[in-house]
This record gives sequence, structure tokens and C-alpha cells, in this order.
Amino acid sequence: MPISLISFEQNDAFFGYSWKVDDENELARQIAVIALGYSHHVQKILTNTHVLMPGTAYDNIPSALELLTVEGADPSHRDGWIFQAISWIAALKSCPEAVIAAPHMQHADKGFDGLQLKLDEQNSKVLSAIIFEDKATANPRDTILRKDKGVWKEFGDLEAGTRSGFFTAKVVALLKSETKLDPDSAIETVIWKEARKYRVSITVAQNHSTADGRGKLFKGYGDVVSGKTERRRAETIHVDSLRPWLDRVAEKAKLAVHSEAKKSV
Repeated sequence: MPISLISFEQNDAFFGYSWKVDDENELARQIAVIALGYSHHVQKILTNTHVLMPGTAYDNIPSALELLTVEGADPSHRDGWIFQAISWIAALKSCPEAVIAAPHMQHADKGFDGLQLKLDEQNSKVLSAIIFEDKATANPRDTILRKDKGVWKEFGDLEAGTRSGFFTAKVVALLKSETKLDPDSAIETVIWKEARKYRVSITVAQNHSTADGRGKLFKGYGDVVSGKTERRRAETIHVDSLRPWLDRVAEKAKLAVHSEAKKSV
């Protein structure tokens, strides 16, 4: 597995995982498979199911490389997409059988960075929906607090119900694509605020890698998302040199795009 997860719980404030990259080459390979449009193959890999890439993968090389390439002088869109892919891999690692939306296949995508549904034991209805915000940044606290597109702002809007229609549409779309459930009956629970849960994943330096540092980083989470701790999930990955690391992962993923696609020919 490319990533290991170390769990933590911060009193009643939040809970989650810190991520550790154990195999950068395998991580890059899985990102490459996602970029080629076959995220479901990564899901099968994580559940120990052997699977071969289809022959059409070779045709997807140009679009995959585009996702892994910086547009102009600003690397933020490419880096954001790579981090969303890593976040998706980490989410599957924590719950391999999850009903989870596939990663976006373009750099800028309006909406949630990710969405995961928890079903009951009979897989007959949705118990909760976890909304993802993924941020690759050298300034994590500022990114969380930003007044325009900050994490607390996004979560606060959802809690206030200002994006309820958008939220419901995303849940219904995921249900239709990943399950055989009837959306109308399956989403009865998630219209209630308590069934909405949140997951912020963000890059950090050493100062936010300890329990005390995480407490400072995610301060205010409970003010934005009230209720039980299980509603507030927080995940971090410690990266000292963020941009150089993402550059290296991107280049490895580009090489893997070619090698994985050639296997399908």
C-alpha cells in the first residue's frame, strides 16, 4: 500500500488520520491510473482484486498527462488535483468498501472535492454523507480561515443550508452511479443536518503535525460544525517542501501513465 494511516482523536473537537507515504512510486502509479480515467481499478487494487487495464487506456494518455501538468506559471490547479487523488486513495484505505465519488477529471471543478456515503448493514439506505475539502497548501491555517473559499466558509454554508439543493443532487448522482438503491427513499436521512459529516484534508509542516499543532490548525471546527465529534473529521500529511514534492510525484506519475497504458495494448 502506498499510504499508511495513523489515527488520532482530539478530545471532543475532531478526529481523523495523519497520512504517511510508504511507497512514493506506487502512489504515483495509482495517481496515474486515476488520471487515465480508471479510478475504479485503484479501488479494486486496494481491495486486493487483480484487474487488468482495458485496451482503451492508451487513448487516454494525452488527457492524463494534462492533469499532471502545470498550466502556465501557477501550479495550484495541478497540485490541487494530485492532492485530491491522494485524498481519495487515503479515504479508500480507511474504508475500502465505501461508496465514494470518483475523483474529478479536470483541474477546476465546482462543488465538493469528494463525497462518501455510509449505508446501513442491509445496504438499503444512506445513514450519512461525508463531504470532503482537500487543500494542498503551504499556509494551512490561512487556507482554512479564508473568507471567500476557506474550509470553514464552505462547511458553514453547507451547515446553514445555503447549498442544500446542490448537496442533494450530488448524493443522488452518486447513488445512481454506484448503487442500485432508489435515491428518493435512500436519502431520507441525509436531508437532516446531523447526517452530514465533514472531512478536511490538508498538507502541513512540522508545526501542525503534533496533537497541539493540530489543535491550533483546526481551531474553530466545532463552531462551524456543531454536534458529535464524528461529524468533524480532519486529516493531515506532513510535507516539508510541498511544491518540489508534488513536482516529483507528478513526474513519476507521468512516467507511470505511459507504462500503465502500454500494458493495456
